Amino acid sequence: MIGQNGLLSTPAVSALIRKLNEEKNGSCVGGILLTASHNPGGENEDFGIKFNCENGGPAPESLTDEIFNQTLKIKSFTQIQIPKINIDEVHEGHKFGDYTVSVVDSCSNYIDLMKKLFNFPQIKAFVGRQDFKMTFDGMHGVAGPYAKKIFTNELGVPESDLMRCDVLEDFGGGHPDPNLTYAAELVKKMGVASSEAGEFPDFGAACDGDADRNMILGKQFFVTPSDSIAIIAANSDCIPFLKGKMTGAARSMPTSAALDRVNEKLGLANY
Repeated sequence: MIGQNGLLSTPAVSALIRKLNEEKNGSCVGGILLTASHNPGGENEDFGIKFNCENGGPAPESLTDEIFNQTLKIKSFTQIQIPKINIDEVHEGHKFGDYTVSVVDSCSNYIDLMKKLFNFPQIKAFVGRQDFKMTFDGMHGVAGPYAKKIFTNELGVPESDLMRCDVLEDFGGGHPDPNLTYAAELVKKMGVASSEAGEFPDFGAACDGDADRNMILGKQFFVTPSDSIAIIAANSDCIPFLKGKMTGAARSMPTSAALDRVNEKLGLANY
């Protein structure tokens, strides 16, 4: 399967793999992603190759090690010539011998999943308040189309509050890494580096090239990424998918000790 216009964010691929397994009795073994990643590959080292397993998650090291071991044994490979397909339009399936190629809507399945996880009517009412203003920076990456459909079409945020949400092959000459250095325009717009009072948005966010990492900003302040899981855990009862279901949360290498404090206060298991 290919995303419409060739654009599928990494989280959307994860959601699609899981949906396919729900609909086709676990027949999808995983998905291959070519993304603007930290692991450069390709002829000009301009993309990384990732593999997501049948659960939609990134392949564990045990699997990637085995894939590498198998590459050492390759003696030949075969190819199939597939006629050019129009990937601008959604198609159920093009059959070429034993193979079928489908072009799927890049955003619809992901948006359907988000609506199951979060309370869209409640969020729409909040972002529509006169005393609230937000901005989002797509960094000319794949997040742009999702931002337009979710923030503008679904939640009613004016498209003028979205920055760099047109997808460009060269990311507009910038580096699509959502941090204080490479998202300098957003940082300035949020007043993070300013000590002077001003008309700054209340909420800001940016995504990287394949939309699996983000940066969150408040009015004149930066939200430390390592605190993200702690914030989610602390407010889990406000998230429909998590309400009343959390029994614990796990630390990882980039996670701050804030999660330990939240788990302790809420009586959650701390892993």
